[in-house]
Amino acid sequence: MPKIRTSRTKPPPEGFEEIESILDEYTRKMRDAESESTEGKRKVEALWPIMRISHTRSRYIYDLYYKREAISRELYDWLLKEGYADANLIAKWKRQGYEKLCCVRCIQSRDMNNVGSSCICRVPKSQMKAGQLVECTHCGCRGCASSD
Repeated sequence: MPKIRTSRTKPPPEGFEEIESILDEYTRKMRDAESESTEGKRKVEALWPIMRISHTRSRYIYDLYYKREAISRELYDWLLKEGYADANLIAKWKRQGYEKLCCVRCIQSRDMNNVGSSCICRVPKSQMKAGQLVECTHCGCRGCASSD
């Protein structure tokens, strides 16, 4: 979640005004997801909407800078510093094979059931059994292998 802006922080770089309304919309969606009732959900399912919104906001900023080249490096660095995007996730998206990665936790082998493996959502759909439901327990992803 972005830090609270105070009068002591540097003002945002030029170009922020153009994307501010979209980032404010993501902030509103994040607040709604945080205040949503978790009744009737499994314990792990409560965080899935928050993870999806965070991923979408990070992907938006990544696309603005790397794909469309619509924002400056200064604005991009400022957005990462202020917490508008996940810098670790964006760093992984730049590597081959991780272009569609849903969250950094899915590639950490220490959190998995089998030692040295990755999350089930990282397995290509071509290697899964037909009709098998794939759903990550960490973030709710239904498959983020780049080879799909």
